[in-house]
Amino acid sequence: MIQDDTIEKSVFEEIPTEKIYSEKAIRIGTFFAGPLVAGYCIAENFKAFNDFEKAKNTWIITTLSMIAIIGLIFIIPDNFPSIIFPVLYSVVASYFLKKFQEQNIQNHIQNGGQTFGGWRVTLIGLLSITVFFGIIISIVLLTENV
Repeated sequence: MIQDDTIEKSVFEEIPTEKIYSEKAIRIGTFFAGPLVAGYCIAENFKAFNDFEKAKNTWIITTLSMIAIIGLIFIIPDNFPSIIFPVLYSVVASYFLKKFQEQNIQNHIQNGGQTFGGWRVTLIGLLSITVFFGIIISIVLLTENV
């Protein structure tokens, strides 16, 4: 008798009800819109996986990364290749995704769980860029007269 593993699996494992962000969406969003996208999406995935401590730690790492990046922006020379920043934080985000979420994301999808669409990540990216530039403009305006 041929046994269908997908039917057997669905009897024993619940279909996840929470949506998550796919690895591809996080990587693309991070490259084009920055580390806030990675922090938000990775933290939300941790929440969906009921790992609230790692979600909190993700925000701490994201905040420290943003402080470091903003600090570097003001001290690097003008001719510094700007592509290095997106590549660097995309590589870091990919590392954390692979190390801490890859298996959970694969299990989620294999068990019938859904992922958020690209438009949601695009919106998060636009908000991230707005916040990032808002912080930089605020710092410039506050330090201009100093």
